[in-house]
Amino acid sequence: MSIYVGNLSYEVEEKDLKEVFSEYGDVKNVQLPTDRETGRMRGFAFVEMGTEADEQKAIDALDGAEWMGRNLKVNKAKPKTDGGSGGRRGGGGGGGYSRGRY
Repeated sequence: MSIYVGNLSYEVEEKDLKEVFSEYGDVKNVQLPTDRETGRMRGFAFVEMGTEADEQKAIDALDGAEWMGRNLKVNKAKPKTDGGSGGRRGGGGGGGYSRGRY
């Protein structure tokens, strides 16, 4: 299981998160998703810690805490659900032709 960390400053780096979360236990992994088009950080991260007890200590201590000018949102990450459309909406067009090609 991992921890979701939201409302992060766009200036945060992996080493910053490791430093803060290591106060609550062993940090196994940090993921900082970036926007595919701009390469800019998306404002959230996932932190994986050594034990669930360490994760809970970090959540209890850091949820709502101010860090780098932002109030953090820290909770257990929800498992990614399969079968979604990846955030894109289907449909559109209809009729099987493209308007304006005549």
